[in-house]
Amino acid sequence: MPQRALPLFLKALTALLPAAGLLLATPAAAQKRELYEGYLCCNFIDDGSWVNDINYRRDNARIIPAGTPARVVDYGRWRIHVEVEGRRVTIGNDYSRNIPLEDWARRVVVEQDPTQALAGAPAKVQQAVREARLVPGMTREQVLLAVGWPPLSYNKDLQAPLWTYWANRSYSYQVFWDEQGRVDNIFGPPEARKLVVLE
Repeated sequence: MPQRALPLFLKALTALLPAAGLLLATPAAAQKRELYEGYLCCNFIDDGSWVNDINYRRDNARIIPAGTPARVVDYGRWRIHVEVEGRRVTIGNDYSRNIPLEDWARRVVVEQDPTQALAGAPAKVQQAVREARLVPGMTREQVLLAVGWPPLSYNKDLQAPLWTYWANRSYSYQVFWDEQGRVDNIFGPPEARKLVVLE
């Protein structure tokens, strides 16, 4: 094809693609994903560049508190982009990819402020949630507020008697539940407990 004819060919092809049901910009599934406003389900650990669903403890990171108003503005590959505290933050779904991204987003940004569940909770539980830590006696809802959803790739059944989390890339810890659905014990190496347990 002559060089000067190439732009005309591309223009004609681009005009035909929508008629053929083909879209170059985004997959059809991505176009249907809902953009909405709500609140962060739980605390997220933010080092200024990346937030992920496993909430690793990192040096110089800060907590974006549970209940912070948030607006879902875009979706990426295994991530959602949200506006919180006047800035855009990317939250990555790295360990719960066995559910659709839209469903996972609905777990991260919820319709009602989840911190209402703390009303009447003991002062130490409220402190633990503020610091993204755990104490015995917390409910499942309070644990979710404090440290987020347990990674679904390692926690197939959320009614199981224990949930497994990671404090960082090296150390995991387990939250054991009693028959009343409250934290009975937090088990893990001292390095992990130091990061996640409020003594």
